[in-house]
Amino acid sequence: MRGENNYLRHLTYKGAEKRYPELTDDIKERLDFELLTISNSGYPGYFLIVQDFIAEARKMDVSVGPGRGSAAGSAVAYCLGITNIDPIKYDLLFERFLNPDRVSMPDIDIDFDDEGRGRVMDYVINKYGSNQVAQIITYGKMATKSAIRDTARVLDLPLFEADRIAKLIPGMMPSKWNLARFLAEDESEVKKALRSEEFDRVKELIGIANSEDLAGETIQQAKVLEGSMRNTGIHACGVIITPSDITNFVPVTTAKDSDLYVTQFDNSVAESAGLLKMDFLGLKTLTLIKDTVKLVKYRLGIDLDPDNFPIDDQKTYELFQRGETVGVFQYESPGMQKYMKDLKPTVFADLIAMNALYRPGPLEYIPSFVRRKNGEEEIKYDLEACEEYLAETYGITVYQEQVMLLSQKLAGFSKGDADVLRKAMGKKQIDVLNKMKPQFINQAAEKGHDPVILEKIWKDWEAFASYAFNKSHSTCYAWIAYQTAYLKAHYPAEYMAAVLSNNMNDIKQVSFFMEECKRMGLAVLGPDVNESYYKFTVNENYAVRFGMGAVKGVGAGAVQTIVDNRKDGNYKSIFDLAKRIDLRAANKKAFENLALAGGFDGFTETHRAQYFHHDGDGITFLEKAIRYGSKFQENENSSQVSLFGDASEVQIAEPIVPPCEDWSTMEKLAKEKEVVGIYISGHPLDDYKFEMKYFCNAKLESLKNLEQHLGKNLSFGGIVTNVQHRTAKNGKGWATFVLEGYDESYEFRIFDEEYLKYRHFLLQNQFVYFKINVKEGWVNRETGKKSDPRIQFLDAKMLADVLPTFAKKLFIHLDIKDLHSNFVAELNELFAANAGDNSVTFEVMELEKIKTTAADVSVITPIDVDEEVIDETGEDVEMNIEVPVEKEEIIVKTKLSMPSRKLKVKISSELLQELEKMQVNFKLN
Repeated sequence: MRGENNYLRHLTYKGAEKRYPELTDDIKERLDFELLTISNSGYPGYFLIVQDFIAEARKMDVSVGPGRGSAAGSAVAYCLGITNIDPIKYDLLFERFLNPDRVSMPDIDIDFDDEGRGRVMDYVINKYGSNQVAQIITYGKMATKSAIRDTARVLDLPLFEADRIAKLIPGMMPSKWNLARFLAEDESEVKKALRSEEFDRVKELIGIANSEDLAGETIQQAKVLEGSMRNTGIHACGVIITPSDITNFVPVTTAKDSDLYVTQFDNSVAESAGLLKMDFLGLKTLTLIKDTVKLVKYRLGIDLDPDNFPIDDQKTYELFQRGETVGVFQYESPGMQKYMKDLKPTVFADLIAMNALYRPGPLEYIPSFVRRKNGEEEIKYDLEACEEYLAETYGITVYQEQVMLLSQKLAGFSKGDADVLRKAMGKKQIDVLNKMKPQFINQAAEKGHDPVILEKIWKDWEAFASYAFNKSHSTCYAWIAYQTAYLKAHYPAEYMAAVLSNNMNDIKQVSFFMEECKRMGLAVLGPDVNESYYKFTVNENYAVRFGMGAVKGVGAGAVQTIVDNRKDGNYKSIFDLAKRIDLRAANKKAFENLALAGGFDGFTETHRAQYFHHDGDGITFLEKAIRYGSKFQENENSSQVSLFGDASEVQIAEPIVPPCEDWSTMEKLAKEKEVVGIYISGHPLDDYKFEMKYFCNAKLESLKNLEQHLGKNLSFGGIVTNVQHRTAKNGKGWATFVLEGYDESYEFRIFDEEYLKYRHFLLQNQFVYFKINVKEGWVNRETGKKSDPRIQFLDAKMLADVLPTFAKKLFIHLDIKDLHSNFVAELNELFAANAGDNSVTFEVMELEKIKTTAADVSVITPIDVDEEVIDETGEDVEMNIEVPVEKEEIIVKTKLSMPSRKLKVKISSELLQELEKMQVNFKLN
């Protein structure tokens, strides 16, 4: 044995003693088989390099994933600490990773927490030398739309024209089609390749291309440029390491955003040239787990070790069973939540299987899998011999490893042949399968199995294996998911704080996870200079506290000085803060934005408006406070010593807090949104939720496609912002304004009579209700073309006036089971306190539950991918798929409607809120 093989063997057995309490003959046999295969393939050095930088990463406190892809099937990798999942315990196969019969380059992809990934790369560069390490180039091609836009820019075609032409190109180009083919092919062929609305647009494009004008020339030139190289980039995670200077092996180049060399060969060429490629992937979830562990240590003094979480934790499985998996890695889509509720997982194998099944294709097996798990369907095996490997998935073949193990058990295939079979089935290599089928049937029949059943098994495998999943990858990622679910179940506030921290740069995600915190009953508080850190944290009262880093203009330096200097005690006032912190790190902008976000709300003597108030001298109170702090620090630092040797205390007077009125809630919230991107301490429209629910029939989001609303009257409410009053060339006034709803907005234009009629509603931060009609677009007399649909304003009202104007009747829906004397007395009391002129009708019903099945389309899922094509950011790729959903529907068996003659109430937000608190169902006229 050569030196490196010997050393690898030594390290493997040293690691095995730590990993396994007893080294059985089976374990030794597995390790020896793997070491022999590694030795024969000449890859011991590869394992040693990976083992070295992973061990170093752990020393540097960088989180390393449990493994990903087929590498997790290697027991040697497990003993070396490269992976953290025992392949023997979970039936993961080494030959899935490195085939002993047909050597192809193995690929160990490693997940690091995304903050530590760079440090590991630096270690590798320092160890092997920057002249032996390179990143991999990527080549970007000129796609059809960019070819048109680039050509238009050079030929000076107006931007709106270029935009219009580019929009005629189909969003998803059919395979093997491009601009040149559209222009060359027969019209009937083009029609076959496209959907009808796409065909209309492409037909228009062909018409423009054949014209003699500049637009036609642009398309003809773009046709020539399409598909040519446009730019180069750097592969997100691939790194090449060479035995000596890299220029001896591969042509290199430099890149503007990397100090390393970059190979001129892209990924596929570099691999086929036999270069050693490592994938350093950053996985956000590992940072999330690490942050949660830190928060738990900081708050409770408990040292958590995610690698040793108990695999049978009841609380964690209950969280999965309730489908409360928002923020849980890989299990958070609505469809997955629904299946978790149905499945009620109780063992880790259930989670591994769901991770593999929840993909287009195998998705159809989930209902049967769920029924078998819950004892509603018989668990059947084609042959008794199949039970050993199919029992954990209730008789359903889910993994490629199951096909490989069964082919060895039933037909005596070698490990290498089993892997060739797996690959041939996955990639539908018909000629290979035709050769292997008789071998499988004959050899299995010799072992006494029924050839008819063997035919069925082979047929099932062929159908399923093309999307059977790699169990190694599924197990690793199910384990990461389990760790996140364990933390969410046991330390919910710390976990959600870490989730928010890891999505701090995506404000939409922040508001989504804040909603989840509300659902979990966790309070999310705005930033506070006495409690917040850079990231989100948990305070003494078990509420999630906003991170100061989430406030625009507040950098890490400013946060650091605020946190460091409060170790000597909380800040008592804005003056105390300005005196104690490093004012070079926290500038005026940081102070202002913290004040707007509510960071100083803890100082009870001052409110937000005062910080921005000035006494006519143009200097705000906040600036005066900063200047005061700066002067105080100058004095402290200047060694002023008196004649008698004592330091003289020069007292500087604190500026006077100016008296002024506090901002309205709306003003506060609007300024919060400016500096954070969302409303933290509430939503301004919360006060008008009944008006929005009962008298608005459209969402602003839906106005983005006006075609579908032609001829309809739509009503919606929101906050008016960004108003701009203009004057047209003919002297008439018009305006543009943005209306903001709960989580969407839309820009409107208003002209002529409508502008004159409703312009007094167009004031910044006004709450307004609009009613519009969607009309056909104008027809251009010269070209005969119709413009986009247009909006006619029919009515506008202040949102506060909507309930009093429109609410005429109140309908109370009562379930006959809820009618008891206390409840009736409570209702009576409430109506007496809200007497008015609106009539009330009681509808008493007898209800019954029935089950129905419908398609739920809005499910995001990872597509079925082998580890070779998993998105290089480390996350599985996502796409929409349709899931059949079983829903419970409540139907009304009997209904009695009783209008009250005497009872009259005043319909107001207060009354409706009280009814909601009492959980009374109601509707308005």
